[in-house]
Amino acid sequence: MWATPPQPLPLQLRRPPGLPPRLFLTRHRSSRLNRIAASQDPLTALSRLLWGRALPPAQLVLAVRHGWTAAWQLLMRQLAPSDPETGAFTRTPSGFPTVVGTPSSRLHLYVGLPCPWAHRALVVRALLGLEARLPVSVAVPGDDGAWSFTPDNPDGLYGKRKLREVYAVRSGGFEGRASVPMLWDAERREVVCNESIEISKFLCGLANADGGGLDLWPPELRQDIDRWCGFAQSQEAYDAAASELFGALDRLEAHLGGCRYLCGDRLTLADVCLFTTLIRFDLVYNTLFRCTRRKLGEYPGLHAYTRDIYQMPKVAETCDMEAIMAGYFKTLFPLNPGGIQPLPPASCDSESLLRPHGREALSSAAGTPLQAAGVS
Repeated sequence: MWATPPQPLPLQLRRPPGLPPRLFLTRHRSSRLNRIAASQDPLTALSRLLWGRALPPAQLVLAVRHGWTAAWQLLMRQLAPSDPETGAFTRTPSGFPTVVGTPSSRLHLYVGLPCPWAHRALVVRALLGLEARLPVSVAVPGDDGAWSFTPDNPDGLYGKRKLREVYAVRSGGFEGRASVPMLWDAERREVVCNESIEISKFLCGLANADGGGLDLWPPELRQDIDRWCGFAQSQEAYDAAASELFGALDRLEAHLGGCRYLCGDRLTLADVCLFTTLIRFDLVYNTLFRCTRRKLGEYPGLHAYTRDIYQMPKVAETCDMEAIMAGYFKTLFPLNPGGIQPLPPASCDSESLLRPHGREALSSAAGTPLQAAGVS
């Protein structure tokens, strides 16, 4: 039989001779605090001091939980307002939804790389070859959630620190949400428009006036384009219920199984709108917005369609995957308070996106306007 081990002796603190007990205990506590502070970060040191290695008190856990929930709801009402009846995301209306009058020739485009709506304007600008005519300034999400400029991403016109300061340059000032994309008239110091679809249509007209070869908004397809663009707006991956979202993806998969683009053989604004959502689906929406039933990579037709557009000249240059992920996982802190950014999925890396898409076979005739414009 095993012998019962002896009980350990209680820890005895040895007080140096001549040192008063009270001073000895004070020095001992001070030494303990110094060791904790030196070995751990301040928050861990404070928690160890308050409740040792045990769990925090229940009252503190409940207070923090309820406080965080209330703060989260308050922030989300501003960052992502929702319909009070359905709870669905409701995008704040643009303050300058249409192009009014005839802007000057000195135009400037403001965008943010994480934003899918701003990405639409960037893709249209690239496809239409408007880079020289339309300079761009790229804002980044600031710690306060506002679009900001940095030394690496400066305001190319006025050197402002915040996008809202650019909005405020206009003669009437500005109150409201300083959103991207925003098309600015540098000569008149005025906002031309900050609605992505209308900016894209305006850029199409600008390119057509210059005799461009690619028309993303042809008159004969505008009714279909508007219908598909409206569909894309209402079925955004992160604001639709799961059944509606994946039902929409199923319908798109079936539709694109018989035609190369949404409106047939021709690339249009409708495809640009859908592309900027699809390119973010596995990268962000699938995990951060819990759209986890299926990944885009599990839709062979939709993933091939995304690769088809991604491989068009200059489109890949508008897709900064790191900036997109950082803009969501690190900036939308109410949804990801830890700020942990996952590794990008394999379906979103360049090797996967540059695989042959094989969708040329779906074009019904050779020599389409897309090919004539040098896009294949």
